[in-house]
Parts: sequence; structure tokens; C-alpha cells
Amino acid sequence: MSGSLDFSPRILMGPGPSNVDARVLQAMALPPIGHLDPEFIKIMERIKTMLREVMLTDNELTIPVSGTGSAGMEAALCNLIEPGDRCVVCVHGVFGGRMAEICARYGAEVVTVEAPWGQPTDPDDVSQALAEGATKLVAIVHAETSTGVLQPLEEISRITHQAGVLLVVDTVASLGGHPVRVDEWGIDVCYSGTQKCLSIPPGLAPITFSPQAVAALDSRPTKVANWYLDMSLVRHYWGEERTYHHTAPVNALYGFHEGLRLVLAEGLEARWSRHQANHELLVAGLTEMGLEMLPDPNYRLWSLNAVRIPEWVDDVAVRQRLLNEYDIEIGGGLGDLKGNVWRIGLMGASSTPNNVLMLLGALNEILD
Repeated sequence: MSGSLDFSPRILMGPGPSNVDARVLQAMALPPIGHLDPEFIKIMERIKTMLREVMLTDNELTIPVSGTGSAGMEAALCNLIEPGDRCVVCVHGVFGGRMAEICARYGAEVVTVEAPWGQPTDPDDVSQALAEGATKLVAIVHAETSTGVLQPLEEISRITHQAGVLLVVDTVASLGGHPVRVDEWGIDVCYSGTQKCLSIPPGLAPITFSPQAVAALDSRPTKVANWYLDMSLVRHYWGEERTYHHTAPVNALYGFHEGLRLVLAEGLEARWSRHQANHELLVAGLTEMGLEMLPDPNYRLWSLNAVRIPEWVDDVAVRQRLLNEYDIEIGGGLGDLKGNVWRIGLMGASSTPNNVLMLLGALNEILD
């Protein structure tokens, strides 16, 4: 018989997951109850209310999907796309590419708007793509964790809606750590993940649909190709009907409830300011060490910092020493940036001055 779980505690400063507040873990350890129990339904209602507050939206269809952030991505796209729909997908990193792949699998005509990795998408390029044909949606990543780029959204939203097109936005690495203003920015479908700036274990994907997106879902002549993520079915479980769809992950939703409560107790503005301050502390320390950031200062994520690796440094060896000697996890590069950048997460409970200073001290010793 194998032994019980036993491993070293880690300071999680990679691209996710982030460290989790003990109060969230305590909530998840409570005894499960039935997912149609009246007491659990009360929890569901509180979750919907708090999630609207965190996402800054009044959208009625605002719920957590049972699945990771990638399930949120698929839910956002599969509910809107029908075969033959023209979809404009902005690609400036790995996760924009993943959105394009999902659109193609649902039979869309995919038009990609490319930007160099480490730079944001140019709104003029989106405008040009929209001018070239009738389009169903524009999909874009707000916080591209493969490059550390924060994508400005307001101008792209204006262009998209001026063309009568729906806007789908990935906020997996920004919700809870950066301003995400769903209603103010005119986002039609916005999804995220729990394991990053919300500091809740992975397994749920917050998502919200605007009235326009719901209308597009309701008017489609074909069924959504993905049964599990079909919001025309799932919303009836989260709505007044409480129609059985699947067995909800009860204990994960306990943790989600507590995690949202902690976000709102801290306050969105205060939480955003904390992420910004710790990002600036990290960048100042890295700069003093002679290390450079990948993105331009105007487009840097606070939650995920992409740092150029000097040519003389062994990427894997440094990350292994951080993990084995200091119990600090940071991430390596993905795709075109593999071996060229470190990805340092300052997300949720992991975003603290102590963590920043510990990492800087460890890097100084390793690179000395």
C-alpha cells in the first residue's frame, strides 16, 4: 500500500496555481451536501451575487463552469459558434492560439490577427479584419500568461461593437488582480479561472454572458456541439428551475464561495493596488540585478511577469535550484519563448512583498 500524501510546501510564483488562503482550504474541507439541497442552493445564490461584484457586471448569466479555465474558454466559444461562422481571433501568445484552435474545431472560419509575442494586438489590425467580412465574434486574451502582456480592451471593444460583433475575452490571469470591467468595457462573454489571482484551487471557471450573447445563444438554429458546456442547459441548473444537469463539485464551490468572499473583503481597488505594488517591487529588484522584462512597461501584467533570461544562464538549472533549495516555483517559457523567459507569477495570496524579496534574494545567490 502506498503512503499518504507527503510533499514539501511550495511558494507558488509561477503562472498558476497560486498559493491558497487557509480559509479557502478550510471551507473545502466541510462535509459535502447534495447539490440540489436547499441549503446548497442558498450558497449558489450567494456565489452568483459575489461573482457579479468581482466581474463588475449585472449580467444574469454569471456562473462558475465546472472545469478549469480552459473549460471556460471552450464554453465561451462553443456556445456562440456555428459551422461557417467567421471568427476573428487575436493571437499574441499561446492562449490566443488556443482560442483559434477551439474555434476551428467547432467549424468556424478563423481569421487570426497576429501580433509579435511580447506586444499587444493593434486595434487597427482588428478593424481591418472586421472590414473584410461579416463576422460573428472577436476573441482576445486580456492577460496573456505566455508573454506577460496586458492587452488594452476599450478601443477594441468599441471597434468590435461598432461592427455589430460579439466580444469574447479571456481574463484567466487578470480577474482579481487587474481591473476587469465587464459591463463598462462592453465584454459579451468573459471567462476566467480560479487558480490565479482569485487564489482558489483549480477546477472552476467563472464566466458571464451579456444579454446580447444570451440572445445569440437562444437564436442559434443548431444545438451547441458540446453537451457538457451548453449554457442553454447549464443555466437552468443555476437559475430558478434548478434543473439537474450534472453533479456540481460541491466542495470546490464551497472554496469558490470563500475565495470570492475574501476578494470582496479586501476590496477590488485595494487588491488591484496590491498586485501593482508587488509587481513594481519585483521589476525594480530584477532591474537592479541587470535583468530585463519582455513586454514594454505600458503593457506589463502585474500578475505574471515575463523576464528575459540572459544568454549565459541555464534556464532549467535555475528553476530547479529555486524549487529544490528554496521551495520557490517559477515558470519557464512556452512556445516560441521556451528557454528565453522566466514567468514569475504574483497572483492572489502569492502576491506579497515577502515573496518578492525572498525570490530576489534567491535569484541573487543563484546567479552570483
